Amino acid sequence: MLEMNDVTKRYGQHVAVRDLNLYLDKGESVGLLGPNGAGKSTTIDMLSSLAKPTSGVVRFKGRPVSEVLHAFRMRIGVVPQEIALFPQLTAEENLLFFGKIYRLDKRELNKRVNELLELVGLKEKRKDKVRTFSGGMKRRLNTAAALVHKPEFLLMDEPTVGIDPQSRRHILDLVKDLQASGGMTILYTSHYMEEVEYLCDRVYVMDRGSVIASGTIDEIKRILDRGHIYELKLAAHHHQLEQKLREDPRIESVAATEDGYRVTASCANLFEPLLELATRSGARVLGIQVQTPTLEDVFLHLTGRTLRD
Repeated sequence: MLEMNDVTKRYGQHVAVRDLNLYLDKGESVGLLGPNGAGKSTTIDMLSSLAKPTSGVVRFKGRPVSEVLHAFRMRIGVVPQEIALFPQLTAEENLLFFGKIYRLDKRELNKRVNELLELVGLKEKRKDKVRTFSGGMKRRLNTAAALVHKPEFLLMDEPTVGIDPQSRRHILDLVKDLQASGGMTILYTSHYMEEVEYLCDRVYVMDRGSVIASGTIDEIKRILDRGHIYELKLAAHHHQLEQKLREDPRIESVAATEDGYRVTASCANLFEPLLELATRSGARVLGIQVQTPTLEDVFLHLTGRTLRD
């Protein structure tokens, strides 16, 4: 229903998005996963018609968006990465304002505002000015504003950045409920792989403006089917050991963790070799475990970097 065909976006000499092909079917929840600077926000801007592609085309129900612009904009909701609210207005006034933009009937709009404030857990704060809200409360109201006109498509650009765990959980569960109960089509961008795994049917993995992998979560993880992931827990990080791990031909990638290293290897049965390597380097090993591949591991395998780099 909504797709991008060979889309490229340039800003001067900088290519923000290159030859992007992406589609969203009705009722799907699709993730766009990548680090900061991967091109996720630019992709959202083009999908929502806020930015024009340099080349390629965005289509809605088979037609270029430029040909059906008004009808298209009435059917999408956008949750931008930046808070798009009026701080001097109350929560209720903000939602009423956005509802009037879509020319909703007054009675219908008042009912919808009540529903949304209940939905995002801000009913008791309806008369409070947004400037008094915490970051998490603003994020929740930001999401409600995108839903006021009951859109078919919801485009969410990193909606949980910089908020408290309670608000993050609230937004994630809200997205899950919207997809399950209303059949809404959702594109969710994030650099948190656990969010995408929890919410999405399919995922596109982006890096440096290009899609480097796409498919269901399981399909993408199968990229590492022949790889083996080891979690080394150490008493302290050890530069010499890290260097030796990176130089070992059996090891494909190394990522530092809180208490050691996560190693992707091309072969099994590396317990003893890893322990021996650590001992020779003078590192104190607290434990070695085999781990199930994550989307983060796939990204590291494909790019040599972590999603947080």
